[in-house]
Amino acid sequence: MGKPPISPYPPDPDEDAAPVTELAGELVDAVVEDVDWANGQARGLAMRRVELHRARLTGAELAESALSDVAFVDCRLDLAGLRMAKLERVVFRDCRMGECDFYEATLTDVLFENCELREATFDRVKLKRVELRGCDLLGLQGVESLRGARMPWNDALANGPLFAAALGIEIVD
Repeated sequence: MGKPPISPYPPDPDEDAAPVTELAGELVDAVVEDVDWANGQARGLAMRRVELHRARLTGAELAESALSDVAFVDCRLDLAGLRMAKLERVVFRDCRMGECDFYEATLTDVLFENCELREATFDRVKLKRVELRGCDLLGLQGVESLRGARMPWNDALANGPLFAAALGIEIVD
């Protein structure tokens, strides 16, 4: 039986740190709230010990980014591109992530909790200690790449048709 993901380390922001307003370069030890970074271009972004609350990242390009010890809470990442990104100790909680692209990403110690992942792309993703809890996976692409992920029994049952289709199993009455 696999082990649960390791939780992210919390940020340790400076008391006099200016609020983060730009999605670029490197974000370290920051708590970011209520920003609109929709369609932002931040290829190769580095985030360490960051919490994002109610951030809008719809269509943001974060390909080849390195995210470690990051929490996304109540964020919008629909249509976001995380192709070939490296995620370590990352939590996505209550996020809308429809059509999010994780193609060839490496996910280690990642938790998706109560996220909408409809039609998200997980093709050729590498997973280690990844858990999906209460997530909507309808139309998810690359289901076979979820091999080794953890999921509550009720979630596995709810997504049975998706898993059966990926295995070529025909469901009959």
